Amino acid sequence: MLPDKDGPSGGGPCSTQGSSGEDPSVSLFREYLRLKTVHPEPDYDAALRFLDRIAEELDLPMKKIELFPRRVLTIMTWEGTNPALKSILLNSHTDVVPVYQEHWKYDAFTAVKDAEGNIYGRGAQDMKSVTIQYIQAIRRLKAEGSQPVRTVHLMFVPDEEVGGHKGMETFVTHPEFQKLNIGFALDEGLASPGEAFTVFYGERNPWWITIHCPGNPGHGSRFVENTAAEKLRSIINSFMDFRETEKQRLNMSQCFTLGDVTTVNMTMVQGGVAYNVIPAEMEVSFDLRIPPTVNLQGFEKQIKLWCKEAGEGITYEFAQKHMNQNVTSTEESDPWWNAFSTTCKAMNMVLEKEIFPAATDSRFIRAVGIPAVGFSPMNRTPILLHDHNEFLNEQVFLSGIHVYQRLILALSSVPAFPDETNPFL
Repeated sequence: MLPDKDGPSGGGPCSTQGSSGEDPSVSLFREYLRLKTVHPEPDYDAALRFLDRIAEELDLPMKKIELFPRRVLTIMTWEGTNPALKSILLNSHTDVVPVYQEHWKYDAFTAVKDAEGNIYGRGAQDMKSVTIQYIQAIRRLKAEGSQPVRTVHLMFVPDEEVGGHKGMETFVTHPEFQKLNIGFALDEGLASPGEAFTVFYGERNPWWITIHCPGNPGHGSRFVENTAAEKLRSIINSFMDFRETEKQRLNMSQCFTLGDVTTVNMTMVQGGVAYNVIPAEMEVSFDLRIPPTVNLQGFEKQIKLWCKEAGEGITYEFAQKHMNQNVTSTEESDPWWNAFSTTCKAMNMVLEKEIFPAATDSRFIRAVGIPAVGFSPMNRTPILLHDHNEFLNEQVFLSGIHVYQRLILALSSVPAFPDETNPFL
């Protein structure tokens, strides 16, 4: 059965409370947080059982697609009154990153709620809260008797947090993805410490690069010329000097956010076999995050120049190299953005538009030409994704359900475009 509107944010007199006095939406959120879908061995079976139950409660058909062994992508569908129109996608991922439990004040998988209403758990911000907000927003809309014009899909993706199996990256080329006929997607964003809500219209490209520096080997007691270490030092200096330049650009500009500059971080150094042996090769790895405004081909030419300047024989390889420079329109003339922004304004929400500094599944959605916005309705909240003691306050969580109610209804009601097949025209 579908309960009545269940939250103090928009719930009104029909709100229902659990036996403990806790809002049922909060209880569901905490239940989901307790599922240990944590790497390196996420319990995806538990998540699938949870989603099966939710689909039954909401009376929504659910499709399961096994992308890799034991990696199942799940889609619930709320069909619109005009399913020929392009659909709305509400995207979320089921996995969470590992924890260092010794740094947590509570067990990261017990979903403790403290006296201030802060709910602690891995995934509280990234992004199990958003998943439940989607679900509860649709539960409320159905209880009210609302019906979307455009079909709404809720997608639950595995392995967003790791680089091995590639859930969404694989699925966007799958025939089932094309059948969804997506026109616009909502995906995860970030918390915001202030009153404003951050919305992301693009992402930086992650480049993971390893530079191989060969050199003359020899005994550790000699001044051997042209060593791997000398070349390595030159490479490190070039990358770290550039890092400092970008850091200064960020610090000196009041208009820039982290997503507007390139971050460079040295993450691994390898080489050598003994204290007294000069190695024949050393290597260094960097994590680069590059804004979509940067000329990526030109940036790689700069890397080649740094390698050439460091000495002969230096090569590099990419473990990850994304070249997607698509961004979602935030012009008021764009129907999707207009529906999103005007709905937020009607709720007195201030939006701050940014390039997402890290990486989400939105980049794969934009890469196939679908506009996507990264948005998590979590203001007045410290940014704690992947951090110790990740939490979300229950009132912020409940308010977000109301936000998604309004957004889902608005986005699914965007009028048909001239190029859409519309049997009612």
